[in-house]
Amino acid sequence: MTEGTNNKILITGGAGFIGSNLCEYFLSKGHEVTCLDNFATGHKHNLANCIDNPKFTLIEGDIRNAADCEKAVKDKDFVFHQAALGSVPRSINDPVTTNDVNVSGFLNMLVASRDAKVKRFIYAASSSTYGDSEGLPKVEAVIGKPLSPYAITKYVNELYAEIFSKTYGIETIGLRYFNVFGRKQDPNGAYAAVIPKFVMQLMQLESPKINGDGNYSRDFTYIDNVIQMNELAMNTTNSAAVNTVYNTAFGDRNTLNDLMRYLKEFLSKYNPEIANVVPEYGPNRAGDIPHSLASINKAKELLGYDPQFSLQDGLQEAVAWYWDNLK
Repeated sequence: MTEGTNNKILITGGAGFIGSNLCEYFLSKGHEVTCLDNFATGHKHNLANCIDNPKFTLIEGDIRNAADCEKAVKDKDFVFHQAALGSVPRSINDPVTTNDVNVSGFLNMLVASRDAKVKRFIYAASSSTYGDSEGLPKVEAVIGKPLSPYAITKYVNELYAEIFSKTYGIETIGLRYFNVFGRKQDPNGAYAAVIPKFVMQLMQLESPKINGDGNYSRDFTYIDNVIQMNELAMNTTNSAAVNTVYNTAFGDRNTLNDLMRYLKEFLSKYNPEIANVVPEYGPNRAGDIPHSLASINKAKELLGYDPQFSLQDGLQEAVAWYWDNLK
């Protein structure tokens, strides 16, 4: 598992936002990468830079189908499980499908990975697991009660991973993602993440709608920080660093009003009229926590995590990508 080793990697949800960035990155490092995706939320165009690479394999399949999972994990060294139905509102509207994908699908992948004897199962956990815990910053050992069906599913993932590590000996690492953003994040659809949605609206000179008064705050995390964490989780040889979970964040928080201010500033370099767009404010969204801020000390100490992109750094890169790709 040393740097430069040619690993055989499976990335579930590899056509999604985070998954496709991981596919591109690990291919660039010389690894053999297989993507499993059913394209429910992912897009084939996200894989445009991967598809012709001889070290890339695309399997169209569903993690809710055990046979698809078994096929995808065959002969793999590492599994990066990114496939999930995200979004708190989606889970409130349709808890059954969210549970089928995020819990039953997760369990299918764990069983298949155990049976295929993969070296390590690295999975997308979520900051939503902190629930109603009010303390800041969030530390991995202290969580509250979940505030949405989505949060329940992501907490159940952690419980299953821990049991599989203890019972079957498979190494697992969970990465609790905090408000990840960056290139390839989809601005369309009812459950689009806030940053690409705001960017698209501002580019069209439309007033973005902010839930609440804009003073809710988040630990916005640029995609390259997330890629770093996933690679560290794969490469670590520290036995104390596996079979646990890590906050995956920058370790700073900004309000939605801060976010809007930065976006207008950076986008107005491309179109000065964007500086004049005024956001609208609406009610708070059900299931949302007021504030989120991660402690990243555990990841720093056990994995050597060193995030390079603040919100402002990441936004400038993301805005440039969106300007080139959304017009």
